[in-house]
Amino acid sequence: MPQQKQKDLIRDISIRHSIFICFTVSALVASVLVGVSLYERLSSQLTRTIQQESQVLMGQVSQSLDFYLRTIMKLSDSLYYGVIKNADLSDGTANEKMTLLYDNNKESVANIALLSREGELLEAVPAARLKSGMDVTKETWFINTLERTDNLHFSMPHVQYIFDNSENQYRWVITMSRSVEITQGTATYQGVLLVDISYDSLKQLLDNVALGSGGYLYLASSSGELIYHPKMQLIDAGLETENNLSAARHRDGNYRERVRGETRDITVKSVGYTGWKIIGVTPEQTFDLNTLKTRLFLVFVCSFFLYLLALINSFISSRITTPIQKLEKSVNALEAGELDTEVYIGGSYEIQHLGRSIRDMAERIQELMRDIVAEHESKRKSEFDTLQSQINPHFLYNTLDIIVWMVENEQKQEAVKVVTALARFFRISLSRGRSIIPVRDELEHVRNYLMIQQMRFKNKFTYRIEAEPGTLGMASLKLMLQPLVENAIYHGMEFMDGDGEILVEVKQDRGRLEFAICDNGLGMTEEQVDSLLKDTPHVHSGRGSGIGVKNVNERIRLYFGEEYGLVIRSEPDEGTRIRILLPAVSWEEVLEREKPGISQATPGEPAESGSAGGGKP
Repeated sequence: MPQQKQKDLIRDISIRHSIFICFTVSALVASVLVGVSLYERLSSQLTRTIQQESQVLMGQVSQSLDFYLRTIMKLSDSLYYGVIKNADLSDGTANEKMTLLYDNNKESVANIALLSREGELLEAVPAARLKSGMDVTKETWFINTLERTDNLHFSMPHVQYIFDNSENQYRWVITMSRSVEITQGTATYQGVLLVDISYDSLKQLLDNVALGSGGYLYLASSSGELIYHPKMQLIDAGLETENNLSAARHRDGNYRERVRGETRDITVKSVGYTGWKIIGVTPEQTFDLNTLKTRLFLVFVCSFFLYLLALINSFISSRITTPIQKLEKSVNALEAGELDTEVYIGGSYEIQHLGRSIRDMAERIQELMRDIVAEHESKRKSEFDTLQSQINPHFLYNTLDIIVWMVENEQKQEAVKVVTALARFFRISLSRGRSIIPVRDELEHVRNYLMIQQMRFKNKFTYRIEAEPGTLGMASLKLMLQPLVENAIYHGMEFMDGDGEILVEVKQDRGRLEFAICDNGLGMTEEQVDSLLKDTPHVHSGRGSGIGVKNVNERIRLYFGEEYGLVIRSEPDEGTRIRILLPAVSWEEVLEREKPGISQATPGEPAESGSAGGGKP
């Protein structure tokens, strides 16, 4: 019930309020779309700006880190090519040169050492010795250095553990190692140059870099192992996590990832020879315009825009609807049947045009009503004349000849029957101009016709009329059966030697009234059957009316609809069956629909059936 009330409320709303609501809702939607579009545009612009700044900053950090590592690599080259390769370790000059280079780079270098292939410490700056029991030949970095002699090898950050430390301090270092050729006296053999990079110097380089509000960067190896992170201690303790393994698989560029339910942008930048990757992280909220000022500004713009549109909508709706309401009053008067009402013409051009069109339409309706009344009367008269003209004059002449012959041969009773049948035939044919008559009258009409034809053809055929009792009061189209029976006689019985039979049946089935006209005559082919309902019907003789069959079918469909009409089944030498389908409507219901003052046609009295097997309904 509430749903129905809502529908009624929507339906009864005035056009003025409808226009105002529609315009206002459209304005509201437009305001929201403009606000969202503006917000998205600003957010997108801010995102691009921050990404560009991040890329610039990452590039600067990458250059600084690259410069830092190249300094270490140049130190390694100087140690190898300038000291180790050209010096004889036995004369003690190599240690002095190594000490000099160390002093120049001691802010970023913790240790410099030269090891033999067997793991013996040959030189160390500052002076140090290997921890007791330490076998460096089993260390992974040592093995990898000797296996790949052409490469520089960088280890992960670790506590310096191979030298004795007199200060008892833990020093974090990143070990860079390379394979070198050592000359000692006349002998040359392979060794390992070790440079421990101070982790603090690398950390200082990256500590002060921040990417916007809440952003940060970290350094990872090519396999994803963390080298530097601002929260390194928390990560080592398991209190924080980082998506470093996944991020390290990306190539250089910008990416978006989701970590711990939060979306963030990352920028990846590779570092030269080492394969390390600098990864900058910028949280998504950094790109949002969620500040109070921005929100208030957008709300103010949308509210002001909506207020202006509401004023404009109110003016437009009033200007449009006032003339429409006046025009509606005129239309309501016309709808009530007052066709002489003066139609309002005013307002905008379109409404004026509509008013003039409605006025012209009212005048045209009055004119058409007068024409329809006149046409209806003319059509009734034309239909009556058409039906009357369908009666075959030869039938009338031959019937009169039969009557004269009967009178001359003193067959008065038979003559009286023929005259009575002929009178009833023409009385029902007229039916006071009606097109629809009761079934009993239509059967009486065809019975009189068959009686006359039977006398004329001297009992060449017999007929039988059967009707279900409930069908006699139903409505039927006038002069519907006679043309069909006429074709059955002339096309089916005329050339037979006798024993002709004609059956007329009426029954009611599933809301339909069905007539059937059956004969055992010569029958027809399928082409002849089809031609009966077309413009060029097949006719066996010069008598009868094949056109009558087509006219009956067209009259039925015109009056009752396309689903009704004739269905013909026939086979040569087997006879013909014609079914007529009409709606099952009572004659009293038809009388109620017709105009008052037109009385029902007087039904004909039941007549006698044919002499051989005839019957009455």
